[in-house]
Amino acid sequence: MVINTNIGALGSQRTLAENSTKLNKALSRLASGTKIVSPEDDAAGLAVASKFDSQIQRNRGVQNNLTSALSFSQTQDGFLNKVHSALTRMSELASMAMDGTKSSSDKANYNEEFLDLKGYVSDIGTKGFNGVSLFNGTALSVTMDSEGNTWSLNSSSMNAVDVTSVIATNFAVTSSSAVATINSAIENVATHRAKVGANIQRIRFTQDQVGILNENLQRTVSRIKDVNVAEESTQFARYNILVQSGTAMLAQANLLPQNALRLIS
Repeated sequence: MVINTNIGALGSQRTLAENSTKLNKALSRLASGTKIVSPEDDAAGLAVASKFDSQIQRNRGVQNNLTSALSFSQTQDGFLNKVHSALTRMSELASMAMDGTKSSSDKANYNEEFLDLKGYVSDIGTKGFNGVSLFNGTALSVTMDSEGNTWSLNSSSMNAVDVTSVIATNFAVTSSSAVATINSAIENVATHRAKVGANIQRIRFTQDQVGILNENLQRTVSRIKDVNVAEESTQFARYNILVQSGTAMLAQANLLPQNALRLIS
């Protein structure tokens, strides 16, 4: 029996400190929702999760790019649809102007609307989207994954859809082969709309693909980082009881040297 060195108190103190540390760790995990509060909790898991987190953020950027590309292509299609409507009306006017019973005044009236529609079609060829030309024939690159790989959209050019002859200066409602020229342009516009439609379809599929990838990446990160609340709350209750009992036992251990007084009193 000694006074200066209380072995029981020292052991109780060490055990209490360990359980207090574990209790605080469980409390931090429950408060943060993550089981990696500090790197030493799972160094390798933290490294893997960090890489996946970065990839997830890049994929979100890819999704933003795809949304912009989708809006770009939908704008193209919307304008091409209006070009188709204008050309259809122009072909109707050209057909009516071929009627031999129409007077020169009637044909002049047809031509007035015809010329307005020519100007409308010509103006659409100059339209842009966020400063990028819609119909200059440039194939835009679209990001397709988090590694920066791209693919090119089908290019769109008003010249490529053969409307140049339709908006030519000397092209009028009474021009020779007017109907045939416009019909050719209508067919080419329809073909080009199909290409734009293919762009839209691929963009949507790529959006779904990136979304599915991000979903699975986040599921993987969750397995590594997210705390199991049921399990951790059980550990928290256990450590809480151990800390309380350890505190009580330390108090008892601190009283042991008093027994030595009885021997010298």
